[in-house]
Amino acid sequence: MARKPLRWRVVKGDITELAVDAIVNAANNHFVMGAGVAGALKRRGGKVIEEEAVRQGPQPVGAAVVTSAGTLDARYVIHAAVMGMDFQTDAEQIQQAMRATLARAQELQLRTIAFPALGTGVGRFPMQTCAELMVQAIRQETPQTLEEVTFAVLTDEAQRAFEQAIRLTTVSPHGSS
Repeated sequence: MARKPLRWRVVKGDITELAVDAIVNAANNHFVMGAGVAGALKRRGGKVIEEEAVRQGPQPVGAAVVTSAGTLDARYVIHAAVMGMDFQTDAEQIQQAMRATLARAQELQLRTIAFPALGTGVGRFPMQTCAELMVQAIRQETPQTLEEVTFAVLTDEAQRAFEQAIRLTTVSPHGSS
């Protein structure tokens, strides 16, 4: 049976309000949830998310762990460790965290997933490069069950960056060229 094309969405808004199978958290490798997306997830979904995540840390930068989603309208939170406790990140760390996140999505047989712009907050990674890396990773390693990817962003700049990255990448959405 032929696969349906992957649906891509870019929404300007609060990732914690999305009803998806999993929300991705831009995490540090100890999974302590402070500010940014992590703080918003903890405030809206409950401390249980952080408690479950911290029990699984520390992990190497580039790893991803899964927790429940507390009271969020999602089934899971996937914590992508894009940085260490120094809050620094780079392209390689973001790519590793994306591969690990997509592996967890495959294991969970997710149909829908929502991503923030990984590493662009406290990690200060450039938005356009982040968008290109994330879209490329998804196109190269799309989990077989995945039907829809949402990028939840907060600024016009981020929205433009992800929309452009989706338009400009040329690899097939399910891993074949």
